[in-house]
Amino acid sequence: MATKWSESYDIVVVGSGASGLAAAITAQSKGMKTLIIEKLDKWGGSSSYSGGGLWIPNNYLMQDQDAIDSSEEALQYMENVIHYKGQATSRARKEAYVHNAPEMVLHLKKLGFKWRRADLYPDYYPNVPGAKTGRCVEGEVFNAKKLGAFRKTMLIQPGMPNMPFGSGDVYLIPLATQTWAGFKKLASVVLKTITGTLTGKEWFGAGKTLVAQMMYILQEKYKTPVWLNSPLTDIVIENNRVAGVTVTKDGKQIHVKANKAVLLGAGGFAKNAEYRQKYQPVTGEWSSAAPGDQGEGIQIGEKTGGALALMDEAWWGGSFKMNGLMNFSIWERSYPGAIMVDHHGNRYVNESSSYVDLGRKMLEQESKVGGAAPSWLIMDGIHRKKYLFGTHPGGMTPSKLIKDSTFVKASSLEDLAKQCGINAENLNKTVKKFNSQAAQGIDDDFQRGNDIYDRYYSDYRVLPNSTLAPIENPPFWAIRYYPGDLGTKGGLVTDEHARVLRQDGSVIEGLYASGNNTASVMGETYPGAGSTIGPACTFSYIAMNHAAEI
Repeated sequence: MATKWSESYDIVVVGSGASGLAAAITAQSKGMKTLIIEKLDKWGGSSSYSGGGLWIPNNYLMQDQDAIDSSEEALQYMENVIHYKGQATSRARKEAYVHNAPEMVLHLKKLGFKWRRADLYPDYYPNVPGAKTGRCVEGEVFNAKKLGAFRKTMLIQPGMPNMPFGSGDVYLIPLATQTWAGFKKLASVVLKTITGTLTGKEWFGAGKTLVAQMMYILQEKYKTPVWLNSPLTDIVIENNRVAGVTVTKDGKQIHVKANKAVLLGAGGFAKNAEYRQKYQPVTGEWSSAAPGDQGEGIQIGEKTGGALALMDEAWWGGSFKMNGLMNFSIWERSYPGAIMVDHHGNRYVNESSSYVDLGRKMLEQESKVGGAAPSWLIMDGIHRKKYLFGTHPGGMTPSKLIKDSTFVKASSLEDLAKQCGINAENLNKTVKKFNSQAAQGIDDDFQRGNDIYDRYYSDYRVLPNSTLAPIENPPFWAIRYYPGDLGTKGGLVTDEHARVLRQDGSVIEGLYASGNNTASVMGETYPGAGSTIGPACTFSYIAMNHAAEI
């Protein structure tokens, strides 16, 4: 029986985060009539919660600023840090990524997207051959009022202040009360926010500017339809290829024809506890992903015949809970005067390492010693006095965060250990050993501060190692740390054209996927800032260019 189509488009994009928006822009720029469907009543996905950076080797901003890079060096670096995990991390997919990522960024620039480079952000493994500084790009701040009615339906992370800064600014802001450079950066951000409000502007930075700028292009140039409250319920196959989708719209199931292709960019399964427990040692309660990250795109893609891979993986990282919300920790753990210990009081990790490495070590430690979650970040009084923690400046810890035990505060390490349920004797031994090493500026146990990435988030005034200082000045502080994540990174297996593959390696014609809907080209690791969104947008660009040739 022939399918009764309610509407017809060339491309149907499932999901409205960065991968979906990038796909829609590319498709529309190629003259393909495109529809975006989104199950939530808000668009933007987890991308709107993110730092908004994209890892783009050999990007045009590097060339403009004489920061020499090449595809060959990027491939060398990726091959060195990304272990082979099957088709997802194949040489062909890495090559497709490094060759197309710079083109994708330029393509968006030509359509009006405004980029900037996080100049000083190094790759996460800076001592590995092929590593560079400056491969992370992000959007310039954007006036969200330009979105008109679409501003009201954009997904905004609750509890986070709307401040126009990006990944390239963050390393300065924790030192805002301590250094002139940090103060100037924070002051400029606050001033821009205030003047924007007074002049009728609403400045977006980080992940919000990324998705806002892309949606603005889609509406200003192409008037692309976006159906909210319209979940994908099935993929329609005709004549052995994807012909369209079944969508629930206005409470009714309708069939929408896709003359060229369907692209699944609906995110991962970070918030699907049942799905995560099936594949991973966590439930997702510690994830910083958006609530809609439930994995339906992966499940429907699998039902259509798509193979899955890397389902045990996520974009791991240490996280803390504050004011009822999970916070993905970037800088807090790296500043001098703090260490991370398990519930036995033992240190087990380089606190300044990349967040994915830290998160993986946390999971390993939990498995090793049993019930290690949470770990504890132990700080002395100087650390809490000097450095920004979450959104709270140094020396400004709201009393409610002490009353509700978010922060534990004590006059001695023994009392701190007692309040936290940590073995006091072990904690004292750990701190004593750490203090001896910190005084020398050498972490013999975990090599903290040995490379430029470790020192990116640090206090350059502290010598000889800007990440290390003894923990010796009361009051002492502690906060729980959990093995959280930015989202999952396993899903549908795709080839170098972003086509979804079956278990036998054959192509499901007409079906593409990108972003956290797929098994990541980054495998088990995280080469540099923006390694989530960079491939998400790039493989969407690749997919739609390929679909345009059909």
